[in-house]
Amino acid sequence: MGRAFVYVILGGGVAAGYAALEFSNRGVSHGELCIISEESVAPYERPALSKGYLLPEAPARLPAFHTCVGANEERLTPKWYKEHGIELVLGTRVISADVRRRTLLTAAGETISYKILIVATGARALKLEEFGVNGSDAENVCYLRDLTDANRLVDVMRSCSGGNAVVIGGGYIGMECAASLVINKINVTMVFPEAQCMPRLFTPKIASFYEDYYKSKGVEFVKGTALSSFDMDADGKVVAVNLRDGKRLLVDMVVVGIGIRPNTSLFEGQLTLEKGGIKVNEKMQSSNSSVYAVGDVAAFPVKLFGETRRLEHVDSARKCARHAVAAIMEPEKSGEFDYVPFFYSRIFALSWQFYGDNVGEVVHFGDFSGNTFGAYWVNKGHLVGSFLEGGTKEEYAAIAMVTGLKPAIEDLAELESRGLSYAMAVSRKPPPPSQITNVGDSGPSLVLEKPVYPWHATAGVILAGSIAAFAYWYGRRRRRW
Repeated sequence: MGRAFVYVILGGGVAAGYAALEFSNRGVSHGELCIISEESVAPYERPALSKGYLLPEAPARLPAFHTCVGANEERLTPKWYKEHGIELVLGTRVISADVRRRTLLTAAGETISYKILIVATGARALKLEEFGVNGSDAENVCYLRDLTDANRLVDVMRSCSGGNAVVIGGGYIGMECAASLVINKINVTMVFPEAQCMPRLFTPKIASFYEDYYKSKGVEFVKGTALSSFDMDADGKVVAVNLRDGKRLLVDMVVVGIGIRPNTSLFEGQLTLEKGGIKVNEKMQSSNSSVYAVGDVAAFPVKLFGETRRLEHVDSARKCARHAVAAIMEPEKSGEFDYVPFFYSRIFALSWQFYGDNVGEVVHFGDFSGNTFGAYWVNKGHLVGSFLEGGTKEEYAAIAMVTGLKPAIEDLAELESRGLSYAMAVSRKPPPPSQITNVGDSGPSLVLEKPVYPWHATAGVILAGSIAAFAYWYGRRRRRW
């Protein structure tokens, strides 16, 4: 027995929801599209899980954060999918894929065929066992990747109010979960092997600010070491965390956030892989013309830097999903996926945004003892990255724009002196309208025959500004969800 569809989206995360909305907006016919997901609910905004979902009072719950509310658009409830003729195949695991025959086989033995497949399988949380430590199955050890994980974490937190938690990992999940634990009146110790938190993005100076802020909230840091083992009680609960440096920390619960791994196993040996993900072109099309990949699992060309990247962030997932659908439905009108890498977070009363790439020389600016500060990254004479904490809507839009433009920087001292005012000045003197052209659905591009400033312009600048404006609004709104 089997079913056949024109379009199949494999995976039910953020990218799947935004792809479904784009299909609908572009007139997909009833019965042509289905979404296959291992989760039992329709696609939702995953960032809510580490924020509003964990609040002790008035927490976010579905259906409030189904996609696509994260982009201030329709909320796609199960009723919406039914009304639009999109089939949700939920609670279903695909155990094999045959891209030559264009078929998927589910764990229940059903074969689902397609003409076009969008792989949106995302990534899975790395488990402790992959690093030689047992104990992931203990009832008070938590991960956070999906709704099931979030429900478990909420239950464990409620049973540990006033107790002690150890957070393993100093990245996105570690930092955001630590903040939520504190809000839930749980004492937190963060443990990670690096010398600072968020080492893939933050400079030591930026990291120091956030670590000091967390310390002011009662969080303790144990850096430069890693988990060695757990001590368990007779009921199988973790009662202590043993570290490689010999420390032993008494705990009531443990949260593990040590990274993710893209879910590519179904397509290994069938599609070209790169950077740990499925390699795609500027239309998000894989080495097999009938298969596209989007979200965390996709390694795509980032035009701004002239190389392939795999980005692990919700903004990239939303936008590349829509671009893939545009390329599928109207290939003659869709341009390249012209994306400025963008990351953001909101923790406690803090809120930061980052655009571009954190390579090259770093120029810090602003008051690190106050509320607003940031950094620029300059590589090979051009500004390639910008970070800002505590900015306004206009200021975030400014750093987005200046990063997209990749201006030439001749004097780092002057850039440091001007700080945020440099980006503001650039944003208030955009190139004249005659130098702006549209490139299909990928957004406006800048074409400079003669530089207005000592800049090299690139596509996506206006789009980057709109991203910043939305992120500012979304960051304020999502304190609840």
